[in-house]
Order: sequence, then C-alpha cells, then structure tokens
Amino acid sequence: MIKPDKPANEAQRLDALYRYRILDSEREKSFDDLVVIAKAVCGTSMAAVTLIDVERQWFKSIQGIDAAENLRSESMCGHAILQPRELMVVEDARQDIRFHDNPVVTGDPHVRFYAGAPLISSDGLPLGTLCVFDPTPQHLAPDKAEALAALSRQVMLVMELRRFALDIQSHMVQRDDYERLLSEYHDVLLAQNADLTEQSRTDALTGLPNRRAMAAALQDAVASADGQPRQTCVALVDIDHFKHINDFQGHATGDRVLAELGVLLRSHFAGRGLAARYGGEEFVALMPDVDLRTAELQCEFLRMAVADLPLGFPVTVSIGVAQHQAGETTDQTLARADAALYRAKANGRDRVELAP
Repeated sequence: MIKPDKPANEAQRLDALYRYRILDSEREKSFDDLVVIAKAVCGTSMAAVTLIDVERQWFKSIQGIDAAENLRSESMCGHAILQPRELMVVEDARQDIRFHDNPVVTGDPHVRFYAGAPLISSDGLPLGTLCVFDPTPQHLAPDKAEALAALSRQVMLVMELRRFALDIQSHMVQRDDYERLLSEYHDVLLAQNADLTEQSRTDALTGLPNRRAMAAALQDAVASADGQPRQTCVALVDIDHFKHINDFQGHATGDRVLAELGVLLRSHFAGRGLAARYGGEEFVALMPDVDLRTAELQCEFLRMAVADLPLGFPVTVSIGVAQHQAGETTDQTLARADAALYRAKANGRDRVELAP
C-alpha cells in the first residue's frame, strides 16, 4: 500500500478546512441529498462527502456503508486531493499499485471501483472529495464524470452557505450587530456599482443585473455561433408567498429576503450563466450551452439552497424552466418559462416545472 503524500501547502489547506467549522458536525440533509444523487448518477452502491484532516478522513455524509471516519493513510481521497483540478478514477483497485493491498480493498467494504471529485475552497485549496465507490470494477462514462464534478461544486456551495449561516448567527446575538452587517454589505454593493452606466443595468437592492441587462444577455446567448444555434435555457424563479412576508414580517424583512436571494443566485450561477432580478419577487436565470435536463438539476440545487438560507423563517421558491427553441423569439421562450412557473405554483409551490 502506498500512503498518500501531503500537499506542499498542507498548512494553508488545513487552515482553510478549519474555517468551515464542519469537522465532527451532525449529519445534514443538504449533504445527504447530494450524496444520494451522486450514487444514483454514477450507478454505485456507496458514496460519500469526505474531508481530509491531519491524520484522518472524516465523512460528512456517507451512503451504502456505516462509517464515521477512516485513517488518512488508508484513504483513496487522500490521493485524490493531490491533483485538485482532476477527477481521480480507479477502475479496479486490485490492479492499482497504490491500493491493491489497502485494507479497504482487501477487507470491508472491498472497494474495487472509486471516483473522487475534489472539493475546492473559494481560495483554491482541496478540502476533501465527493466520491463514489463500489465492490465491482467499473468504467466511469464521460457524462457521469462531468455530473460528479458538477455535484462536487454543489457540495462546496452548500459548505459556503453553511459557513455564511454560521457567520450570520454569530452576529444575530445583538440585533444592532446584524443590522450593521447588512448596512456594510449594502454599502459595498453601492460602491461596486458607482459607475452610472453600470447602475442603469443593475438592481440596487440585490446587486444583480436588472431586466434590461438580462434581455441583452439572453439575446446574445441564443445567437448562432458558426451557423449552429446555441443550446440555451432560462428559468423564472419566484419567491413563494412573498406578500405574506411583507405583510407579516414587514417590508424591511422582505427587502432582506430579496437581497439574500440575490447573493445566492449570483454565487449559484457564477461562471456558468447569469442571474437577474426580473421584477418584484421574481428573478430570471440564464444558462447558456446547457440542455434542459442539466438546467433542471441546477434549478433543483438552487431550490434546496434557498430552503437552507439562514433567515429565521422558512422561504421557498417555485421555478419554471424552458429551453430556447429554433425559430422562436426570446420573449416566447420567457413566456413558456412563465407558463411552467405558473404550473409550479398551481401544483403546490416549492418545485421545479419544465416547459414542454
């Protein structure tokens, strides 16, 4: 058995891991849900979210086997974090010199197949993996590998939201401190949008692009490239029962909900699309070069993340998704997304519906 080396930046990596305050925490449904999805997508009997500590591999969530932690020296994930920009796949551990005599291979759970997507912190440091494994040798198809990598990014999004929630809770001990935090954040948003031209395309409350900016971006996203139409999806996101929030919690709280959702949307679609405030409590997300099934998964992750926002009361969203069709206008695409959103609300809210 070859023990995994430690990264050259191990001290910084551990500092980043400890900042999340997640080691030895209780099980959480947000992580369990993503592990269940990873196991189903990759067709394995076991999957886990693992975090690599000094001498141990700790499981934040694990499916298919009952375990809390393992020695880092015996972990496959300890090897996976050494190449943080790559997905590590072991098709048959008995044929791999690193693992053929590893206790997890020769004994329970008799791992043969393993695939681990590193969990990368906001400052680029590997903290652990989202991994799937099985007692039967397997080949991981490219589309499954891409899905596993995408799910690992969603795990990190949940970790970031969790850390943000802990930060908010620590400031809520004194209401004045919490109000100051919101005021400072609002000031930062205003400073970042000081340019008047940019302000004309930005919603002041949420800091997101406004309806005008989204219309221009959507028009560009569906434009043909090299004679081939681009695959583009749009989603309309509406806060459920927002009028009740304003009526019973006050308009200041309603504005806070909109601002927090704006932060989440910007993070969720950063680098992979664009989110904008469409009007009132309605938002729109643009997902270029994405098919309808992938867009549905992204919106399901968004819906779960909204339910986990640390607002002190439950908030959910309904989402309608449409894929732009050849020959239709962008207004027609948005109209189909709006019809799907209407169905989501009619069918009970807190759900994602697809346009036909």
